[in-house]
Amino acid sequence: MKFDKYHISEDIKKNLAGLGFKKPTDIQFKSIPSILKGEDVLAIAQTGTGKTLAFAIPVIDRIHSFKSSKRTSGIKCLVMVPTRELAMQIGEVFIQLSRHTKVKSYALYGGVEQDAQIKKLEAGIDILIATPGRMFDLISQGYIKIKGIHTLVLDEADRMLDKGFIEDIISVKRKLPGKHQTLFFSATINKEIKKLAYSQVKSTAIRIQISPEDPVSKNVSHFVMFVEMDDKRFFLERFINENPESRIIVFVRTRVRAERVSKAMERVGIKVFAIHGEKDQAHRSNVMERFKRGDRNILIATDVSARGIDIPDVHYVVNYDMPVEPEYYVHRVGRTGRAFSKGDAISFCSSEEKEQLEAIQKLLNKKIEEIKISKKKYSLALEHPSDEASIEDLIREQEVWEKKKRKKRKKGKK
Repeated sequence: MKFDKYHISEDIKKNLAGLGFKKPTDIQFKSIPSILKGEDVLAIAQTGTGKTLAFAIPVIDRIHSFKSSKRTSGIKCLVMVPTRELAMQIGEVFIQLSRHTKVKSYALYGGVEQDAQIKKLEAGIDILIATPGRMFDLISQGYIKIKGIHTLVLDEADRMLDKGFIEDIISVKRKLPGKHQTLFFSATINKEIKKLAYSQVKSTAIRIQISPEDPVSKNVSHFVMFVEMDDKRFFLERFINENPESRIIVFVRTRVRAERVSKAMERVGIKVFAIHGEKDQAHRSNVMERFKRGDRNILIATDVSARGIDIPDVHYVVNYDMPVEPEYYVHRVGRTGRAFSKGDAISFCSSEEKEQLEAIQKLLNKKIEEIKISKKKYSLALEHPSDEASIEDLIREQEVWEKKKRKKRKKGKK
Protein backbone atom coordinates (compact mmCIF):
# COMPACT_ATOMS: atom_id res chain seq x y z
CA MET A 1 0.00 0.00 0.00
CA LYS A 2 1.49 3.32 -1.10
CA PHE A 3 1.28 6.57 0.88
CA ASP A 4 -1.11 8.09 -1.67
CA LYS A 5 -3.71 5.46 -0.61
CA TYR A 6 -3.55 6.37 3.10
CA HIS A 7 -6.37 8.33 4.74
CA ILE A 8 -4.16 11.31 5.55
CA SER A 9 -4.06 14.96 4.48
CA GLU A 10 -3.39 15.59 0.79
CA ASP A 11 -0.79 18.16 1.81
CA ILE A 12 1.14 15.52 3.76
CA LYS A 13 0.93 13.17 0.77
CA LYS A 14 2.40 15.89 -1.46
CA ASN A 15 5.18 16.52 1.04
CA LEU A 16 6.01 12.81 1.20
CA ALA A 17 6.10 12.58 -2.60
CA GLY A 18 8.30 15.66 -2.79
CA LEU A 19 10.74 14.05 -0.35
CA GLY A 20 10.82 10.87 -2.43
CA PHE A 21 8.80 8.66 -0.05
CA LYS A 22 6.35 6.54 -2.04
CA LYS A 23 5.58 3.54 0.16
CA PRO A 24 5.94 2.82 3.87
CA THR A 25 8.65 0.70 5.47
CA ASP A 26 7.58 -2.18 7.72
CA ILE A 27 7.63 -0.10 10.90
CA GLN A 28 5.64 2.68 9.24
CA PHE A 29 3.09 0.24 7.81
CA LYS A 30 2.51 -1.36 11.22
CA SER A 31 2.56 1.83 13.33
CA ILE A 32 0.70 4.51 11.38
CA PRO A 33 -2.85 3.03 11.49
CA SER A 34 -2.72 2.50 15.28
CA ILE A 35 -1.34 5.99 15.95
CA LEU A 36 -4.03 7.53 13.73
CA LYS A 37 -6.62 5.76 15.92
CA GLY A 38 -5.10 7.32 19.04
CA GLU A 39 -3.74 4.06 20.45
CA ASP A 40 -0.58 3.78 22.57
CA VAL A 41 2.29 2.17 20.65
CA LEU A 42 5.56 0.60 21.80
CA ALA A 43 7.69 -0.02 18.69
CA ILE A 44 11.12 -1.58 18.37
CA ALA A 45 12.81 -1.55 14.96
CA GLN A 46 16.33 -1.38 13.61
CA THR A 47 18.04 1.95 13.14
CA GLY A 48 17.48 3.36 9.67
CA THR A 49 14.08 1.73 9.09
CA GLY A 50 12.09 4.97 9.18
CA LYS A 51 10.91 5.26 12.79
CA THR A 52 10.69 9.07 12.69
CA LEU A 53 8.23 9.05 9.78
CA ALA A 54 6.30 6.27 11.53
CA PHE A 55 5.18 8.68 14.23
CA ALA A 56 5.58 12.04 12.44
CA ILE A 57 3.07 11.29 9.67
CA PRO A 58 0.11 10.32 11.91
CA VAL A 59 0.91 12.94 14.60
CA ILE A 60 0.94 15.78 12.04
CA ASP A 61 -2.20 14.46 10.33
CA ARG A 62 -4.17 14.23 13.59
CA ILE A 63 -3.25 17.76 14.65
CA HIS A 64 -3.92 19.14 11.16
CA SER A 65 -7.40 17.55 11.15
CA PHE A 66 -8.08 18.78 14.70
CA LYS A 67 -7.06 22.36 13.84
CA SER A 68 -9.13 22.32 10.67
CA SER A 69 -12.29 21.60 12.70
CA LYS A 70 -11.56 23.72 15.81
CA ARG A 71 -9.83 26.95 16.74
CA THR A 72 -7.21 25.96 19.27
CA SER A 73 -3.80 27.01 20.55
CA GLY A 74 -0.99 25.54 22.64
CA ILE A 75 1.32 22.54 22.37
CA LYS A 76 -0.55 19.37 21.46
CA CYS A 77 2.33 16.92 21.01
CA LEU A 78 5.62 16.61 22.88
CA VAL A 79 8.47 14.57 21.36
CA MET A 80 11.18 13.89 23.98
CA VAL A 81 14.64 12.90 22.70
CA PRO A 82 17.99 12.24 24.44
CA THR A 83 20.36 14.41 22.35
CA ARG A 84 20.51 17.81 20.67
CA GLU A 85 21.49 16.32 17.30
CA LEU A 86 18.46 14.05 17.36
CA ALA A 87 16.18 16.97 18.29
CA MET A 88 17.47 18.95 15.28
CA GLN A 89 17.13 15.98 12.94
CA ILE A 90 13.56 15.18 13.99
CA GLY A 91 12.64 18.87 13.99
CA GLU A 92 13.70 19.11 10.34
CA VAL A 93 11.58 16.06 9.43
CA PHE A 94 8.49 17.61 11.08
CA ILE A 95 9.04 20.93 9.28
CA GLN A 96 9.33 19.20 5.91
CA LEU A 97 6.26 17.00 6.46
CA SER A 98 4.01 19.78 7.79
CA ARG A 99 4.54 22.25 4.93
CA HIS A 100 1.24 23.73 3.67
CA THR A 101 -0.62 22.27 6.67
CA LYS A 102 -1.90 24.15 9.72
CA VAL A 103 0.72 22.47 11.94
CA LYS A 104 3.71 24.32 13.44
CA SER A 105 6.60 22.43 15.04
CA TYR A 106 9.78 23.48 16.81
CA ALA A 107 12.97 21.75 18.06
CA LEU A 108 14.18 22.88 21.49
CA TYR A 109 17.57 21.98 22.97
CA GLY A 110 20.34 23.34 25.17
CA GLY A 111 23.72 24.77 24.23
CA VAL A 112 22.27 27.90 22.63
CA GLU A 113 20.75 31.14 23.97
CA GLN A 114 17.16 30.70 25.10
CA ASP A 115 15.77 34.16 24.12
CA ALA A 116 15.10 33.21 20.48
CA GLN A 117 13.56 29.94 21.66
CA ILE A 118 11.22 31.78 24.03
CA LYS A 119 10.05 34.07 21.20
CA LYS A 120 9.27 31.04 19.06
CA LEU A 121 7.30 29.41 21.88
CA GLU A 122 5.35 32.62 22.54
CA ALA A 123 4.44 32.87 18.85
CA GLY A 124 2.64 29.53 19.22
CA ILE A 125 3.53 25.98 18.20
CA ASP A 126 1.65 22.67 17.99
CA ILE A 127 4.50 20.14 18.23
CA LEU A 128 7.53 20.51 20.50
CA ILE A 129 10.59 18.32 19.94
CA ALA A 130 12.81 18.71 22.99
CA THR A 131 15.71 17.45 25.08
CA PRO A 132 14.77 17.20 28.78
CA GLY A 133 17.25 19.74 30.20
CA ARG A 134 16.22 22.84 28.26
CA MET A 135 12.55 21.79 28.27
CA PHE A 136 12.39 21.61 32.09
CA ASP A 137 14.24 24.94 32.34
CA LEU A 138 11.56 26.65 30.27
CA ILE A 139 8.71 24.80 32.00
CA SER A 140 9.98 26.08 35.36
CA GLN A 141 10.21 29.62 33.91
CA GLY A 142 6.60 29.38 32.74
CA TYR A 143 7.28 29.51 28.99
CA ILE A 144 6.11 25.97 28.24
CA LYS A 145 2.62 24.77 29.17
CA ILE A 146 2.13 21.02 28.83
CA LYS A 147 -1.38 20.58 30.24
CA GLY A 148 -2.95 20.62 26.77
CA ILE A 149 -0.65 17.94 25.32
CA HIS A 150 -2.55 14.88 24.09
CA THR A 151 0.36 12.94 22.55
CA LEU A 152 3.73 12.13 24.15
CA VAL A 153 6.42 10.58 21.94
CA LEU A 154 9.59 9.09 23.43
CA ASP A 155 12.08 8.59 20.62
CA GLU A 156 15.18 6.45 21.29
CA ALA A 157 13.26 5.30 24.36
CA ASP A 158 16.04 2.96 25.48
CA ARG A 159 18.53 5.82 25.73
CA MET A 160 15.96 8.07 27.41
CA LEU A 161 15.29 5.47 30.10
CA ASP A 162 18.87 4.21 30.34
CA LYS A 163 20.21 7.74 30.91
CA GLY A 164 18.00 8.09 33.95
CA PHE A 165 15.28 10.22 32.36
CA ILE A 166 12.56 7.93 33.75
CA GLU A 167 11.77 10.37 36.59
CA ASP A 168 11.55 13.23 34.07
CA ILE A 169 9.20 11.19 31.90
CA ILE A 170 6.99 10.29 34.87
CA SER A 171 6.99 13.95 35.94
CA VAL A 172 5.80 15.04 32.49
CA LYS A 173 3.15 12.31 32.28
CA ARG A 174 1.66 13.35 35.63
CA LYS A 175 0.99 16.81 34.22
CA LEU A 176 -0.67 15.53 31.03
CA PRO A 177 -4.43 15.00 30.62
CA GLY A 178 -5.62 11.57 31.77
CA LYS A 179 -6.55 10.57 28.23
CA HIS A 180 -3.29 11.10 26.40
CA GLN A 181 -1.50 8.94 23.88
CA THR A 182 2.03 7.62 24.55
CA LEU A 183 4.34 6.42 21.77
CA PHE A 184 7.66 4.65 22.46
CA PHE A 185 10.11 4.18 19.58
CA SER A 186 13.53 2.58 19.83
CA ALA A 187 16.12 0.49 17.98
CA THR A 188 17.26 -1.50 21.01
CA ILE A 189 15.56 -2.36 24.27
CA ASN A 190 16.52 -4.81 27.01
CA LYS A 191 14.25 -6.64 29.47
CA GLU A 192 14.72 -4.12 32.27
CA ILE A 193 13.98 -1.12 30.08
CA LYS A 194 11.06 -2.95 28.46
CA LYS A 195 9.48 -3.31 31.92
CA LEU A 196 9.82 0.42 32.53
CA ALA A 197 8.43 1.19 29.08
CA TYR A 198 5.40 -1.07 29.60
CA SER A 199 4.70 0.68 32.88
CA GLN A 200 4.28 4.00 31.05
CA VAL A 201 1.82 2.90 28.35
CA LYS A 202 -1.74 1.62 28.56
CA SER A 203 -2.19 -2.13 28.96
CA THR A 204 -3.93 -2.08 25.57
CA ALA A 205 -0.85 -0.57 23.88
CA ILE A 206 0.05 -1.95 20.46
CA ARG A 207 3.45 -3.65 20.67
CA ILE A 208 5.45 -3.84 17.48
CA GLN A 209 8.81 -5.54 16.98
CA ILE A 210 10.54 -5.63 13.61
CA SER A 211 13.29 -8.31 13.36
CA PRO A 212 14.11 -8.29 17.10
CA GLU A 213 16.74 -11.01 16.60
CA ASP A 214 18.79 -8.59 14.46
CA PRO A 215 18.82 -4.99 15.74
CA VAL A 216 20.59 -3.72 12.60
CA SER A 217 18.96 -3.21 9.20
CA LYS A 218 19.58 -6.01 6.71
CA ASN A 219 20.81 -3.33 4.28
CA VAL A 220 24.07 -3.07 6.25
CA SER A 221 26.98 -5.45 5.57
CA HIS A 222 29.43 -5.92 8.47
CA PHE A 223 33.19 -6.42 8.28
CA VAL A 224 36.02 -6.43 10.81
CA MET A 225 39.76 -5.96 10.29
CA PHE A 226 42.26 -6.81 13.01
CA VAL A 227 44.48 -3.73 13.14
CA GLU A 228 46.69 -2.68 16.04
CA MET A 229 45.83 0.62 17.74
CA ASP A 230 48.90 2.54 16.53
CA ASP A 231 48.38 1.37 12.94
CA LYS A 232 44.75 2.37 12.55
CA ARG A 233 45.47 5.83 11.13
CA PHE A 234 47.38 4.30 8.20
CA PHE A 235 44.52 1.97 7.33
CA LEU A 236 42.00 4.81 7.64
CA GLU A 237 44.09 7.01 5.35
CA ARG A 238 44.26 4.18 2.86
CA PHE A 239 40.54 3.45 2.97
CA ILE A 240 39.58 7.11 2.48
CA ASN A 241 41.97 7.49 -0.47
CA GLU A 242 40.52 4.33 -2.05
CA ASN A 243 37.01 5.82 -1.85
CA PRO A 244 37.44 9.51 -2.76
CA GLU A 245 33.81 10.02 -3.79
CA SER A 246 32.24 8.13 -0.89
CA ARG A 247 30.59 9.73 2.14
CA ILE A 248 32.17 8.19 5.24
CA ILE A 249 31.48 8.57 8.97
CA VAL A 250 34.34 7.52 11.24
CA PHE A 251 33.46 6.80 14.88
CA VAL A 252 36.02 7.16 17.66
CA ARG A 253 35.76 6.55 21.39
CA THR A 254 36.60 9.95 22.91
CA ARG A 255 36.77 13.67 22.18
CA VAL A 256 40.57 13.57 22.38
CA ARG A 257 40.65 10.73 19.84
CA ALA A 258 38.36 12.70 17.51
CA GLU A 259 40.78 15.63 17.49
CA ARG A 260 43.83 13.38 17.17
CA VAL A 261 42.45 11.37 14.24
CA SER A 262 41.24 14.55 12.50
CA LYS A 263 44.71 16.12 12.74
CA ALA A 264 46.35 12.90 11.51
CA MET A 265 44.15 12.94 8.40
CA GLU A 266 44.73 16.67 7.81
CA ARG A 267 48.51 16.06 7.94
CA VAL A 268 48.27 13.68 4.98
CA GLY A 269 46.06 16.06 2.99
CA ILE A 270 42.64 14.58 3.79
CA LYS A 271 40.08 17.22 4.72
CA VAL A 272 37.63 16.11 7.39
CA PHE A 273 34.99 17.47 9.74
CA ALA A 274 35.02 16.59 13.44
CA ILE A 275 32.11 16.62 15.88
CA HIS A 276 32.05 15.83 19.60
CA GLY A 277 30.65 17.02 22.94
CA GLU A 278 33.27 19.71 23.57
CA LYS A 279 32.32 21.60 20.41
CA ASP A 280 29.66 24.25 21.03
CA GLN A 281 26.20 23.75 19.58
CA ALA A 282 26.57 26.38 16.85
CA HIS A 283 29.74 24.67 15.61
CA ARG A 284 28.15 21.22 15.71
CA SER A 285 25.09 22.42 13.79
CA ASN A 286 27.30 24.12 11.19
CA VAL A 287 29.44 21.00 10.73
CA MET A 288 26.38 18.78 10.27
CA GLU A 289 24.89 21.17 7.71
CA ARG A 290 28.14 21.37 5.73
CA PHE A 291 28.64 17.59 5.83
CA LYS A 292 25.07 17.12 4.62
CA ARG A 293 25.72 19.63 1.83
CA GLY A 294 28.82 17.70 0.76
CA ASP A 295 31.48 20.32 1.51
CA ARG A 296 33.60 17.43 2.79
CA ASN A 297 32.95 13.69 2.60
CA ILE A 298 34.55 12.57 5.88
CA LEU A 299 33.08 13.09 9.35
CA ILE A 300 34.97 12.05 12.50
CA ALA A 301 32.48 11.65 15.35
CA THR A 302 32.07 10.39 18.90
CA ASP A 303 29.02 8.45 20.09
CA VAL A 304 27.30 11.71 21.08
CA SER A 305 26.38 12.02 17.40
CA ALA A 306 25.55 8.39 16.61
CA ARG A 307 21.80 8.84 17.08
CA GLY A 308 21.48 12.29 15.62
CA ILE A 309 22.98 11.85 12.16
CA ASP A 310 20.44 11.32 9.41
CA ILE A 311 22.46 12.06 6.29
CA PRO A 312 21.40 10.51 2.99
CA ASP A 313 23.85 8.31 1.10
CA VAL A 314 26.41 7.56 3.79
CA HIS A 315 28.29 4.79 2.01
CA TYR A 316 30.49 3.61 4.87
CA VAL A 317 30.63 3.69 8.65
CA VAL A 318 34.12 3.02 10.01
CA ASN A 319 34.45 2.02 13.65
CA TYR A 320 37.97 3.39 14.15
CA ASP A 321 37.58 2.49 17.83
CA MET A 322 35.33 -0.35 18.92
CA PRO A 323 32.45 1.04 20.99
CA VAL A 324 32.50 0.54 24.77
CA GLU A 325 28.83 -0.54 24.85
CA PRO A 326 27.62 -3.01 22.19
CA GLU A 327 24.37 -1.03 21.76
CA TYR A 328 26.45 1.92 20.51
CA TYR A 329 27.53 -0.26 17.58
CA VAL A 330 23.90 -0.57 16.50
CA HIS A 331 23.42 3.18 16.48
CA ARG A 332 26.75 3.88 14.81
CA VAL A 333 26.26 1.51 11.89
CA GLY A 334 22.64 2.63 11.56
CA ARG A 335 23.97 5.82 9.93
CA THR A 336 24.39 3.82 6.72
CA GLY A 337 22.01 1.44 4.93
CA ARG A 338 19.06 3.68 5.79
CA ALA A 339 15.55 3.15 4.37
CA PHE A 340 16.10 1.27 1.06
CA SER A 341 19.82 2.07 0.59
CA LYS A 342 22.74 -0.32 1.09
CA GLY A 343 25.82 0.39 3.20
CA ASP A 344 28.94 -1.15 4.72
CA ALA A 345 30.17 -1.04 8.32
CA ILE A 346 33.90 -1.68 8.77
CA SER A 347 35.46 -2.08 12.22
CA PHE A 348 39.15 -1.71 13.03
CA CYS A 349 39.62 -4.05 15.99
CA SER A 350 42.90 -4.09 17.94
CA SER A 351 44.03 -7.00 20.11
CA GLU A 352 42.86 -5.20 23.26
CA GLU A 353 39.37 -4.61 21.79
CA LYS A 354 38.46 -8.24 21.05
CA GLU A 355 36.24 -8.40 24.12
CA GLN A 356 34.10 -5.54 22.76
CA LEU A 357 33.88 -7.33 19.40
CA GLU A 358 32.61 -10.50 21.08
CA ALA A 359 29.92 -8.50 22.94
CA ILE A 360 28.80 -6.89 19.67
CA GLN A 361 28.59 -10.26 17.91
CA LYS A 362 26.53 -11.60 20.80
CA LEU A 363 24.12 -8.66 20.49
CA LEU A 364 23.85 -9.12 16.71
CA ASN A 365 23.47 -12.88 17.21
CA LYS A 366 25.98 -13.49 14.40
CA LYS A 367 29.68 -13.45 13.62
CA ILE A 368 31.02 -10.40 11.78
CA GLU A 369 32.96 -11.33 8.63
CA GLU A 370 36.70 -10.84 8.99
CA ILE A 371 38.68 -9.14 6.23
CA LYS A 372 41.81 -11.26 6.27
CA ILE A 373 45.10 -9.41 5.82
CA SER A 374 48.34 -11.28 5.24
CA LYS A 375 51.47 -10.09 7.05
CA LYS A 376 52.88 -8.90 3.74
CA LYS A 377 49.80 -6.82 2.89
CA TYR A 378 49.65 -5.47 6.44
CA SER A 379 53.28 -4.31 6.23
CA LEU A 380 52.71 -2.82 2.79
CA ALA A 381 49.73 -0.86 4.05
CA LEU A 382 51.88 0.72 6.78
CA GLU A 383 54.75 1.56 4.42
CA HIS A 384 52.61 2.79 1.54
CA PRO A 385 49.08 3.67 2.71
CA SER A 386 47.91 4.46 -0.84
CA ASP A 387 49.60 1.52 -2.60
CA GLU A 388 48.41 -1.82 -3.90
CA ALA A 389 46.75 -3.80 -1.10
CA SER A 390 43.37 -2.11 -1.46
CA ILE A 391 41.06 -2.55 1.53
CA GLU A 392 38.11 -2.31 -0.85
CA ASP A 393 39.59 -5.21 -2.87
CA LEU A 394 40.06 -7.19 0.33
CA ILE A 395 36.41 -6.67 1.20
CA ARG A 396 35.29 -7.83 -2.23
CA GLU A 397 37.69 -10.81 -2.08
CA GLN A 398 36.13 -11.75 1.25
CA GLU A 399 32.60 -11.51 -0.19
CA VAL A 400 33.52 -13.73 -3.16
CA TRP A 401 35.14 -16.25 -0.78
CA GLU A 402 32.02 -16.29 1.44
CA LYS A 403 29.76 -16.85 -1.60
CA LYS A 404 31.87 -19.80 -2.74
CA LYS A 405 31.78 -21.24 0.77
CA ARG A 406 27.95 -20.94 0.87
CA LYS A 407 27.65 -22.66 -2.53
CA LYS A 408 29.81 -25.56 -1.31
CA ARG A 409 27.61 -25.92 1.77
CA LYS A 410 24.45 -26.04 -0.41
CA LYS A 411 26.00 -28.69 -2.67
CA GLY A 412 27.00 -30.70 0.40
CA LYS A 413 23.42 -30.64 1.70
CA LYS A 414 22.08 -31.90 -1.66
